Amino acid sequence: MLLLKLSAEDLLTLHARRRMVPHLAARWWHFRGADVSLTERSAWAESLISLANDLVAAGRGNVQMIVECAATVDEDVLSSSARLIDVVLIGRHPQGHQPSVQLVELKRWSTVTRIDAATADQVHVAGMGVKKHPALQLREYYEAFTGRRGPLHGINFACGGFAYLHNATSESVQPLLGADAPTGVYAQVYTGDQRRELQAALQVAFAEDGGSSEAELMLRKLGLRNTPLLDAMIWSRGDDTVFTLRGQQKVVADQILERAARVLPDPRRPALVPDEQRVVFLVTGGAGTGKTAIGLQVKAELEAQGRTVHYASGSRAFNGAMQEHVGYGDREFKETFTYFYDYVTAPLPPLDVLICDEAHRLRDFSRNQYWKPEQQGTRPQVDELLDASRLTVFFLDEGQSVRPNEVGTIGLIEEVTELRHARLVRFGLEEQFRCGGSDAYIRWVRSVLGLTDGAPEQWLPDGLMHIEVADTPEALEQIIRAEARAGASARMVAGYCWPWTEPLGKEKRLEADVRIGEWHQPWNAKSSSFCADGAPPSDIWSVHPGGLGQIGCVYTAQGLEWDWCGVIMGDDMVRRGDRWVFQRGKERKEPGTGVKRVAEPGSFDPKVKPRSVDDDEFARLIRHAYHVLMTRASRATVLYSTDRETRDYLKELVGKVEIHGLRPTWENLPKEARNPHLPRPARGRKTRRARGFHGPDLKLF
Repeated sequence: MLLLKLSAEDLLTLHARRRMVPHLAARWWHFRGADVSLTERSAWAESLISLANDLVAAGRGNVQMIVECAATVDEDVLSSSARLIDVVLIGRHPQGHQPSVQLVELKRWSTVTRIDAATADQVHVAGMGVKKHPALQLREYYEAFTGRRGPLHGINFACGGFAYLHNATSESVQPLLGADAPTGVYAQVYTGDQRRELQAALQVAFAEDGGSSEAELMLRKLGLRNTPLLDAMIWSRGDDTVFTLRGQQKVVADQILERAARVLPDPRRPALVPDEQRVVFLVTGGAGTGKTAIGLQVKAELEAQGRTVHYASGSRAFNGAMQEHVGYGDREFKETFTYFYDYVTAPLPPLDVLICDEAHRLRDFSRNQYWKPEQQGTRPQVDELLDASRLTVFFLDEGQSVRPNEVGTIGLIEEVTELRHARLVRFGLEEQFRCGGSDAYIRWVRSVLGLTDGAPEQWLPDGLMHIEVADTPEALEQIIRAEARAGASARMVAGYCWPWTEPLGKEKRLEADVRIGEWHQPWNAKSSSFCADGAPPSDIWSVHPGGLGQIGCVYTAQGLEWDWCGVIMGDDMVRRGDRWVFQRGKERKEPGTGVKRVAEPGSFDPKVKPRSVDDDEFARLIRHAYHVLMTRASRATVLYSTDRETRDYLKELVGKVEIHGLRPTWENLPKEARNPHLPRPARGRKTRRARGFHGPDLKLF
């Protein structure tokens, strides 16, 4: 947990716009499930600004301030005993050039009196009663923060701490400063009349020009900057992922592995009879909560034990990326990534474990227009999946169902599990790690799209995720291409609001179907092979360098992510006054060529726009599609709407993009954050890595 990460200068800028406290309060409500008190709001406005002003006065305005930071990765922030550090200051040490960290306890105390003549461990604070010396709090935080579960464990750093009583004088709080007060590198106390001493100490602790690189790396140690999924898999080649599971993620993975050990035959001792009870795991959670990371980690762990494991998905984009980008030239690896419809005939013998990702995309039956009649599924698809293995894991997010024939719901899994007399084990994931770890951004997107109650509020920058609204499609494309050229991963996606032409001629030329004024671009190729000008097949559009020149849709983007994502909202969802209006499009044929064009703007999704889909369901599916598209970026989302009124509405909600240094362009990122995205591996399988290898993410400092 952290509420905000900004440099001292940027925090003051945010405060000057009266946006700092509302942002902190919104983040607090998300993590703690309760409104923050007026006292705490007042403390933020007063104490944080005092500290930030002192940093700037000391010439250390680039030092990063991480506000209300959990002391350990797995801290239970809902507990009354949660260890939350008021501020973590992070920069670079001026001498050793290693990360420099100061843990800060902010107090608005003005007067302190002694209780016990022999010690200053406890003091009396006017109007507040008995309190322990702030150095004792800082000692606990320091030990946790630098301990085995803390973000500084195992790295070279300089760390200390201090309490700052900016409303007090050294005379009014003398018991905190005496010889009998607690001691340690975390035990310094500064008061309002010691500002110069504090500023001098800050100059000793931090270099003038450091902060952003060290803070970026700290976010990774806190679990807020994960290795992109495909990069992680390429580093490990599927044998050992580099995901660091945290909190509830780790609980879920451990439970699955523990249950597998009980219900599956032991490959090393096949004579032992395992528990015969069928077990179904149902793991729910929104975009970016780590469902796929858990699934891939569990797959790797079970395969290392000699189990037979398949990873099934309803997403061609995800499977294509895994098979062709990660598993290139490795038939054995590719065959473990399958589709839901691959189990019409149950495997013999049954698999040990079948992991079903994006289970909200389950269909009624496994059907395909290209299959012979005898190949079509005759039983519910969910039954086929349950028959395929001894232990089944479903990862599901009902908020990402984007087609009317997708039937995967919590109710369906509960019903079939009960009919089979199997044990259902449910878990819900809440903390999300996509979109830069910014749960505030996820909430903002859902609010803007009308997926939650209440009017959306203006976006409050949090230093984790960036949003901007482009004036033209040309401007959006320019941003995305510039970031891709610089080294970031980037793609353009759009609502399904234009016809989609099959590749034309022997050369398989892509028609520029997406047309906005004079700006024309093709959709990603409707093809299983490469097309003209090097356009990649649809299943690897998301990861192939040649995919930058085409526009993706929800079906080719779902389950994947990029650093920057340009999202074009079409006329299927437009803002009119205080509500969203949803429209179905109509097409016409272009004279001479027969190519389909837009006659009436709106949705052109052949599965969603038919009148057989009622208006409420149509609106729900459109909202869900844009929710998927707007949560594909890990650093920045660039929005553009073809509708002027909608564009103006989005601009009003996003606000001006003018906070210096916060636009996460490749150029602005600290060099440690510029991880080049990996090409697909060479043909042939790598040697299995030793267990415990975690790739580049843990080599942070």
